[in-house]
Order: sequence, then structure tokens, then C-alpha cells
Amino acid sequence: MTRVVADITVSLDGFATGPDAGPGNGLGTGGEPLHRWVFSDDPGEQRILAAATARSGAVVMGRRLFDVIDAPDGWSDELGYGATEVGTPRFVVVTSVAPEHVRLAGLDWTFATTGLADAIAAARRNAEERSAAQGADLDVVVMGGGALVASAVASGLVDTLILHLSPIILGAGTPLFVNAPRRTLTQREVVVTPNATHLTYDVD
Repeated sequence: MTRVVADITVSLDGFATGPDAGPGNGLGTGGEPLHRWVFSDDPGEQRILAAATARSGAVVMGRRLFDVIDAPDGWSDELGYGATEVGTPRFVVVTSVAPEHVRLAGLDWTFATTGLADAIAAARRNAEERSAAQGADLDVVVMGGGALVASAVASGLVDTLILHLSPIILGAGTPLFVNAPRRTLTQREVVVTPNATHLTYDVD
């Protein structure tokens, strides 16, 4: 069964990036330690990253995150989805207008201009196709940014929320949840590694 999984790293004070995030400064000013676990040599952290990359049948992201990724200093052959794992699921970008040019033309991009729900529906179809082809259950992963993840959870479009809680207080940046409606979560797993605490919830 294809799940919709929102998966994002967040600081202890609830920020998904530091201030002034954008192309050339993807994690914002001072935000690089958020992803220390992603680039760690710790075997447990490597296993979590590899498993997340392997289960991704399709990935949904917002336009601002796409612009960071597609910038000249964004993803490359050595650094992409899943960091050094460089996974190649299908990608669906939520945007009002599709870009005229895509630097990362070798990846499978769809630009959804009719809203988040339609983007997730398209990603689900893509993930189910890949699941059938591979004979394994793959997920739709809502990657970010923070506002997109929050909107997906608030809209009831997410089955599972995974937070990688980084031991840093940023003080400012892109908040993950702002004025969010009440939702009930069921905690399913807590994994502690040297650079993060990995929390998995079912979204009821």
C-alpha cells in the first residue's frame, strides 16, 4: 500500500531552515547543522537515510525548494535526493507556473499547477506504478519545504509524519508549524542517533 509520508528535519525550536533561506543558501543562515545527521558516517544515521531513499516512489516538493535544488550550486551527480545516496524517484513540484528551463533535466519532473492535493494524487499514481514495476510498496514522500509539509499535514493529506529532530536552537528561520489546526498524532517509533532524534507518527 502506498503511504503519503511527510519527512523533514527540524530544530528543537521548530524551524526547518535558518533565516534567509533560498538559492545559494538552502538551509538558511546558520542552518547547516540541521542536516549534520544526513552527512554523518554514523551507521545508524546512514541506515535511516538509505531506507528513506529506497522507499521513495515519488517525491513532492514546493517551488521554493525546487529553485534551491535546481540552482547551479544545488543538486549534482554526487549530491541529490537522499544526499550522497542520490536516489532518483519521480519528482512532483507544486507551483503556480512551471519553469521555462530545468538544469536537472536528467531527473523525472512533473510541475503540478493545480494545487497540493492534485500534486500528491499525481505522485501517488507515480509511486504505485513504480511499486508495481519493482514488486515493493513505495511511498509518496512530501519533502518540503516546511510550509508545504505543514499544509499537507493540516489538509489531512499525510498518513505518516517523520521528524528528524536536530539538537540545535536556531532562534529564527522557516517555522514548520504556524497557526496549524489541531491534529492527533500516534507515536510509532523513536530512534536516537548521535546527531538527531528520529520521530515517526501516524497522522490520525
